[in-house]
Amino acid sequence: MRDREIETNNGITGEIVVSDYDQMQRTLRDCKLLETNKIIKSGITKGKVLEVGPGPGYLGLEWLKNNLKSKLYWLEISQDMLNLAKENAKTYSLDNNVEGFLGDATQTFPFEEYFFDGVFTSGSMHEWANPLAVINEIHRVLKPGGKFFIADLKRNTGWAAKAIMRVNIKQKTMKEGLEKSLKAAYLKQELKKLMEKSDFNTYTISENSFGLNISGRR
Repeated sequence: MRDREIETNNGITGEIVVSDYDQMQRTLRDCKLLETNKIIKSGITKGKVLEVGPGPGYLGLEWLKNNLKSKLYWLEISQDMLNLAKENAKTYSLDNNVEGFLGDATQTFPFEEYFFDGVFTSGSMHEWANPLAVINEIHRVLKPGGKFFIADLKRNTGWAAKAIMRVNIKQKTMKEGLEKSLKAAYLKQELKKLMEKSDFNTYTISENSFGLNISGRR
């Protein structure tokens, strides 16, 4: 298997690219391909919850629809994407349940220790310049017993899963981005080594046709 081809950036910016990403995520939402149910099954169901790298916000908003008494916080590196996520929250009539923060997840999160009941993120881990720092920040801001869920692509995705991804992604910019992201994604054994170095002791790493999931608690 090829080594990772690092893909780190300052987030998705620019009107065309942001619009393309929004359309792609809406398609995934409408096809029921977001990880909403997996997040709920991981035990993240209530309280103050953080989503790292929300993009246009659909994953978090779909989760919030099932947990209307919760407060969702977003930490997003791209101002353009954060603005779009806030607009999408209005279309869901959930803007009063959401608070967005602009920031780089590889730096110290702008939240106190033990602040959140849950933290989740999807599709952004392969872009983190320092994934261990992000994982340890997730640990820091979680309350004791708080749950976390991380989902991402995997570098050894099979041809059938790739074909399904390509069918559901119509935009040329996003198709090109998918190829780069797959090359930057991790393997299960790499995540295992990473988590062994982290502050977490209780977690599970699982694998499916499309990617990898890490779930656990502080």
